[in-house]
Amino acid sequence: MKLHELRPNPGARKKPKRKGQGIGSGNGKTAGRGHKGQNARSGGGVRPGFEGGQMPLQRRLPKRGFTNIFGKKIVAINVEDLNRFESGEVVTPEKLKESKIIKKIKDGVKILGHGELSKSLTVQANAFSKSAVEKIEAAGGKAEVI
Repeated sequence: MKLHELRPNPGARKKPKRKGQGIGSGNGKTAGRGHKGQNARSGGGVRPGFEGGQMPLQRRLPKRGFTNIFGKKIVAINVEDLNRFESGEVVTPEKLKESKIIKKIKDGVKILGHGELSKSLTVQANAFSKSAVEKIEAAGGKAEVI
């Protein structure tokens, strides 16, 4: 087989329907739109979701939940992510952002206890889980709440 012998499968390529091409085409004159009426006009038809005046589906369904405008957006990271820092270093939310562990600080940083920590670090964050504090102190470091 050569490049010039390649052909699409039979039926894979269809010719477009050419509307308004005379009586014999079956789609002449009104081009399949019928006579008069809203859908026969240019720009005619109804907006998406319109059900002829019946209460539309998006308004018939109940609303669920709410957004707490006072909620704090806390960024959570695990202790295993702190292994990339040098031993004895002070880890702050700004350093976490610089090293691209987190994208944004938002309303605070919480350290969670998943994984193992092999270096002694002084970690400063807005919140810690109990297991995270235990693992940081077991590795010889300190967990400071800021």
